[in-house]
Amino acid sequence: MKLASLKAGGRDGTLVVVDRILERAVAVPDVAGTLQAAVDDWPRAAPRLETVYARLNQGGFSRAFDFQSAELAAPLPRAYQWVDGSAYLHHMELVRKARGATLPENHGKDPVLYQGGSDGFLGPVDPIRLADDSWGLDFEAELAVITGDVPQGTPAGGAGKHILLLMLVNDVSLRNLIPGELAMGFGFYQSKPASAFSPVAVTPDELADAWDGGKVSLPLLSHLNGRLFGCPEAGEDLTFDFPALIAHASRTRGLSAGTIVGLGTVSNRDRQRGASCIAEKRAQEMIDQGRPETPYLRPGDRVRIEMTDAGGHTIFGAIEQRVEHFGGAV
Repeated sequence: MKLASLKAGGRDGTLVVVDRILERAVAVPDVAGTLQAAVDDWPRAAPRLETVYARLNQGGFSRAFDFQSAELAAPLPRAYQWVDGSAYLHHMELVRKARGATLPENHGKDPVLYQGGSDGFLGPVDPIRLADDSWGLDFEAELAVITGDVPQGTPAGGAGKHILLLMLVNDVSLRNLIPGELAMGFGFYQSKPASAFSPVAVTPDELADAWDGGKVSLPLLSHLNGRLFGCPEAGEDLTFDFPALIAHASRTRGLSAGTIVGLGTVSNRDRQRGASCIAEKRAQEMIDQGRPETPYLRPGDRVRIEMTDAGGHTIFGAIEQRVEHFGGAV
């Protein structure tokens, strides 16, 4: 099934069930008012939501309404936890090599995770506001899951059963602020503003054979100003799958229902597939010719991130964002 959150209804939005082709939606207040409420009570809520989904796809609701991305918040407008990884090691290798940074000693053995801000996410068509062009604004096209409760010490072999939903992510980054923050030894903060998520979150069965219980084997498409920027295969060159990241994140503490876990920027070693962020393209330019040529995002630029099935039909809907100048709080 496919689920979304309307902006109307408060900070946690209003949960709606969306049909398979993303044309019609229906609110389900009798099941759960918000997506967080649904994942908190997933064993009871999920079967009821599935019933609504089946009926909606058959045109069985007179109260259904047109599904409009402009009315949407992120599927989880805010979350108890947002944990992002770097599971495609080619991305880490390339970006760090270009800036002269070394790789961790346990590179390739243990997943790398950071805890991002989760108190407020961007909706799929919300603008990205940039106060200073020199900060190096970049998009990062990723996949993420929403988990149920994950007990502390859950092994990778048992982590997959805690995956409830999948989404797309634009993990917005301010590249020129990252080196200084990492040099302080405490990780990202100002260099990682609010992330944006796809219009809908989907249950794994919506991916059919493209989902193997731990990864998605489909291209992730990124467009910049209307031109294809990258289409790497999400199931290739992946060192750590979702169960591995969930196991690592829950090693010393449990994860609460509604935790979002991201794989990091999707990246392939095949350069013909392009990239899922500007930093990778700039890094390759630096390696090839000694200087980067592709600029970071500026006001007016447009980013689109989407994944389609084998028939070319959108699965999650598209993240479509425009960069706007931010002049400061009023």
